[in-house]
Amino acid sequence: MCGIVGLHLRNPALAPRLGELLTGMLCEMQDRGADSAGIAVYGDPRWSPAGHVTVSFVPDASCVELTTGLAAEVVAGALTTAYGADVAVVDAGPTLVAHVPGGDAELDRLRTAVKEAFPEALVAGFGADVAVLKGVGHPRDLAEAYGLPAAQGWQGVGHTRMATESAVTPGGCHPYAVGPDQCLVHNGSFSNHASIRRELIAAGAEFDSMNDTEVGARFVADRLAAGYTVETALKELLTTFDGFYTLLVADGDSFAVVRDAIACKPAVIAEHDDWVAMASEYRALVGLPGIAEARIYEPEPERIYAWTR
Repeated sequence: MCGIVGLHLRNPALAPRLGELLTGMLCEMQDRGADSAGIAVYGDPRWSPAGHVTVSFVPDASCVELTTGLAAEVVAGALTTAYGADVAVVDAGPTLVAHVPGGDAELDRLRTAVKEAFPEALVAGFGADVAVLKGVGHPRDLAEAYGLPAAQGWQGVGHTRMATESAVTPGGCHPYAVGPDQCLVHNGSFSNHASIRRELIAAGAEFDSMNDTEVGARFVADRLAAGYTVETALKELLTTFDGFYTLLVADGDSFAVVRDAIACKPAVIAEHDDWVAMASEYRALVGLPGIAEARIYEPEPERIYAWTR
């Protein structure tokens, strides 16, 4: 049993409140999973400023504390040396967020610099718009450590985890963000993930964990890299993966929800003129502005619900 939350803002006036709203949603799901919690935030000017590319990382993938124990300026110095130019670093508790001006080429260089400077690092996410924060601990403590209440932006995806199939480490924490500006969170289990993992490894994929969710994330990332849209990638996922699951997938343009054919894992969607939200349970949505006027419904089995920016 895990908890999923997501918020896609349609009204830019709400952007300064994104972190505040996500914090309330995430913490409301803490009793669905208190082993770890993660969040992906799109468009925060501290973590992913305009014109920059960002890499979110945990310097020591085995760390289970609420802080890295490293000073941001020391990390920035190490990354600047490895990258060959100035790198800015923002401390987000157990995760650090590094960014530099540039595009795809600079993003690849920065990812390489992170692994060179911190060989034991877990790269939690990367892209032009997204910061992905991961950690082990109680969701409320992690939200505070991340500085989540102060976050701004236009979209966020979060997860509270009750571990069932893999270790309680940052690597087992959702969201899984294995492609540029992509993330995926999952409640449930994939029963055929081992065979799909082998196929992806044979095609060149590298994995950071034994978590079945990472298999789904890398499957979607593989399809997106091949030119699929989020919707068409999820259509193929539905025909490829067996199990019981609810998924929330996002990238720099899209926000999508899908459930398996049985749909036994809970999910609720709320649509308002100012926002679209999704959660494992309605109580995570009650604090959203205008919830009384929102259209609220349970997503149907094997139907893909998608919204674009």
